[in-house]
Amino acid sequence: MPAEPSLLNSVEPVANFRFGISVDDNRDYVGMFTECKLPDIEWDIQQVKEGGRNDYIHQLPGQRKPSKFTLKHGLTKQFILQEWYSEMMSENFEGFMKTVTINMLDSQGRAVMRWNLYNAYPVKVTWPELKTSDNSVAVQTLELVCGRVDFEKGS
Repeated sequence: MPAEPSLLNSVEPVANFRFGISVDDNRDYVGMFTECKLPDIEWDIQQVKEGGRNDYIHQLPGQRKPSKFTLKHGLTKQFILQEWYSEMMSENFEGFMKTVTINMLDSQGRAVMRWNLYNAYPVKVTWPELKTSDNSVAVQTLELVCGRVDFEKGS
């Protein structure tokens, strides 16, 4: 049974339902996704050997490694994200970085968790394989990279 929003401070895991995506300051969703591969947040480690110390090596934090988000959803008549990617394909890089918010929604459609991707832009779109003999949903994959990621509890 999925966790109720009032129980978010408990140790119950939050069920994955769907993800609503908004771009920049627009609170309306420009896409609803069924899958979201969150990136590993990882740092480069700088190893520093100290002269005369042979029993260990200092390991200091370096730069954060780049983050890549992968989103999947059924192809719809909503084209805002596709238009953003088309602008990138035409090498129109003016204003191409956007703030993308990914909201994980519960069964009632309320945001349970929120990830904010700053200076995000699409780097890959995988279109579905279209077959007239197939009766399945056409699923599109969108990959985004970003500069900074933060996350917070939903409302």
